[in-house]
Amino acid sequence: MDFFEAQAHAKKRTSRLTWLFALAVVGTVAATYFAAVLALNFVNRDDSPRYHRENRNGTIVRVRDAESPGLRLWQPRVYVWTTLGTLAVIGLASLYKWREYSAGGAAVAESVGGRRVDPRTTDTLERRLLNVVEEMAIASGIPVPAVYVLDDENAINAFAAGLTTNDAVVAVTRGTMEKLSRDELQGVVGHEFSHILNGDMRLNLRIGAIVFGILVIGLAGRGLLWSMRNVRVSSRDSKGSGGLVIGMFLVGLALLIIGYVGYFFGRLIQAAVSRQREFLADASAVQFTRNPGGIAGALKKIGGYALGSSLQTSKAAEIGHFFFAQGFTSSLASLFATHPPLDERIRAIEPSFDGQMFEPPEVVDIEKESFQTAGFQRGPRYTPDETAQRAFAAPAAVPPPRLATRIPYQPAAAVARIGALADEHFQRAQQLLAAIPAGLRDATRDPALAPAIVYGLLLDGPPDVREKQRSLIEKIAGPGTAAALDRLGPALSLVDPAARLPLLQLCTPALRTLDAASPEPAERGALDRFVTTLDELVHADGSVSTFEFSLQKTLQRSLDLSRAPGAGATQLHSFHAVVREISVVLSALAHTSSADTDEAARARPELAERAFAAGAAQLKLIEQRLYLLAPEDSTLAQLDAALDRLATASLPIKQRLLTAAAHVIGADGTILVEEAELLRAISATLDCPMAPMSTAA
Repeated sequence: MDFFEAQAHAKKRTSRLTWLFALAVVGTVAATYFAAVLALNFVNRDDSPRYHRENRNGTIVRVRDAESPGLRLWQPRVYVWTTLGTLAVIGLASLYKWREYSAGGAAVAESVGGRRVDPRTTDTLERRLLNVVEEMAIASGIPVPAVYVLDDENAINAFAAGLTTNDAVVAVTRGTMEKLSRDELQGVVGHEFSHILNGDMRLNLRIGAIVFGILVIGLAGRGLLWSMRNVRVSSRDSKGSGGLVIGMFLVGLALLIIGYVGYFFGRLIQAAVSRQREFLADASAVQFTRNPGGIAGALKKIGGYALGSSLQTSKAAEIGHFFFAQGFTSSLASLFATHPPLDERIRAIEPSFDGQMFEPPEVVDIEKESFQTAGFQRGPRYTPDETAQRAFAAPAAVPPPRLATRIPYQPAAAVARIGALADEHFQRAQQLLAAIPAGLRDATRDPALAPAIVYGLLLDGPPDVREKQRSLIEKIAGPGTAAALDRLGPALSLVDPAARLPLLQLCTPALRTLDAASPEPAERGALDRFVTTLDELVHADGSVSTFEFSLQKTLQRSLDLSRAPGAGATQLHSFHAVVREISVVLSALAHTSSADTDEAARARPELAERAFAAGAAQLKLIEQRLYLLAPEDSTLAQLDAALDRLATASLPIKQRLLTAAAHVIGADGTILVEEAELLRAISATLDCPMAPMSTAA
């Protein structure tokens, strides 16, 4: 299943899920109405007649209200008010929870006690976790997610959360870091990356928000009952007040029952949807790492350790469908289980599995001691001196091999790399990371050094331009950043051109924390200062190169969405609404591609026309409306504006556009590194992550 197919399935599941929850809400409304009718009937019930009148003889007689006897099931006014009230409660509660989740994956991780791992950590287990997440991110082409650890959780579990790939986080428990080998940790992280790329994260957030909305009714009933715990009704109380108290009690009890019944069915739907996706994520992890033993070993350890995957947090059930394995226990385990049984998951990976789970080397009595007291402690730490030596380690004496000027290229293969989880991409990511000097890779995790690395990637051209750029850095970013750039310069000069965007991906988590990392309030705004410096460097020589555009666009989009995840909402669903923008994109690529040929060929406009036609042919619906723009009408600035609008288009539009763009760039069957970077920048802007190009592309 490719990226676009997986996203389409996620959207279809969301629609189906919405209808199922709508039915649960309708049932909740109906139950609330009948409970209200019964409660009102009880409160208004009175054996005495409602009023008196005088008969012909002058005698006063009591007469019962003709409209009061019996129970009237249909009461329109009550129905309207209970319906509006119930929908308002569910809707407002769901919106509240969705707004909370809309802050991004970090809000979810912190809500369950997650601690963000400092990219500069010297804890060996945390550094191993960061390395694994970075490898997965580079291989799949997404910005490196923030990493969280649930320090108080000794079970083996993990989850990914976020609205987009740009605000995604990966969270693991302390037990996951301590008890799993590197291969097993890779399997777990690969499983979570599958959820990121398959569109499961946003679906998880929607499920959580709607279930919370239904649960609020039950919480309201529980609160009403709790508020009445000290209320006493004595014989001196009037019948009216006694009836009111009893009526309130019945209303509270009814709300409690109705809310939890609705919650019960909501959780059933939640669990059923979640179980279907876990087998796919397991299979994707195996495909990604080519190591079935990794994820299978992690599942066996969950089955072997006493704590398994059960979490201590009270919110384990609320977001249980997020986790790698079952995060909570229930008396209705088979109904509420958000994950398939462990043995079924293991057999899907290892058909020969004999049912034997992992046997821990020592048994921990969890009733008397914890895993910490039993000796499962954090790994050793580097000293500050050792960390400093690693951060500025001398680069290798021999530069890593660079890609050829032009390499064979297949457009279909390029599009297939979008959102891909494949072993070849994982191996390519490891090659690219190995080509980055170790000290430089460590520096990408430091908020004080990451900006200098990005600035260093932009230093280009003749000495006078480079000197001007350095002066700008010292003036805007400060002398400390300029000095850091001087120290990192030799290592940056060794970076393979194909590793420049991966290096940028490694810097992204540290760049997101620039404001939070500022020690003094006066220094806040460091991120805005970084963005300003970046723009000044790009335009320092009066022109913008393809690489400069790719770097700035990729980074700016990632930072914008990490700060406002909801800004990536889909608004455009028609190809006809974006004909102009698509023409700009294809024209800019056609002129860029033809300009990279030799001097004689550059004067032949048919090269650009041929490249443009190759791309337009992939958009049959609007092919006749697309037209090749002149170079001055399809500049990088105009490409920038066109991509911002296309970023709000639907997935089918993005898919066809990227297919067309790949055919434009690869019209001659070859591609340059700069062209590949531009295509990846376009893909990233459209929130369709593309894996790095290999030499066999």
